[in-house]
Amino acid sequence: MFTGLVADLGEVVGVDAGDEGVRLTVRTSLAPEIAEGDSVAVNGVCLTATNIADGAFSADVMNESLRRTSLSEVAAGRSVNLELPLRAHDRLGGHFVQGHVDGVATVRDVREDGFARVVTFDAAPELLRYIVEKGSIAVDGVSLTVSAVDEDSFAVSLIPETLERTTLGTAEPGRPVNLEVDVLAKYVEKLAR
Repeated sequence: MFTGLVADLGEVVGVDAGDEGVRLTVRTSLAPEIAEGDSVAVNGVCLTATNIADGAFSADVMNESLRRTSLSEVAAGRSVNLELPLRAHDRLGGHFVQGHVDGVATVRDVREDGFARVVTFDAAPELLRYIVEKGSIAVDGVSLTVSAVDEDSFAVSLIPETLERTTLGTAEPGRPVNLEVDVLAKYVEKLAR
């Protein structure tokens, strides 16, 4: 369980791809806090650390995760949003994020709005049905509030702190992002059937 509050911008320093999946190696200031077997959210995808050495951790990304997330496009030298799992005594500052990506959206538009930046994403109808204005959403693992939604897209407004501390500060049209809709919306839909 995560909160969607990014703890560090890590740098991908290795991508070992094969037919069976990908082993990512990420350099991060969080490495001293990670042990083998720990969960780490990488751009919102819950992965298991398999090796920690020299200020970096490695994690295996199976083909299923590569098909369903934007991690298939991550390359060495790219920044990724990182979060360690929520501990029982931690504050819950974002919202409950599982690290189970529901799908990929694409940045449609980026525009300035005072000191904020509005980013609009194209998303599939099967994801949009769970997205509501002023509801919670995790975009690349970042807990955000939806500022607008229509039949084929949604938007979020990003404050300078989010722009500086996450990969969303470099969002540009065409870039894929991981989405995790609010899990409560999925349970409400199931109960309403």
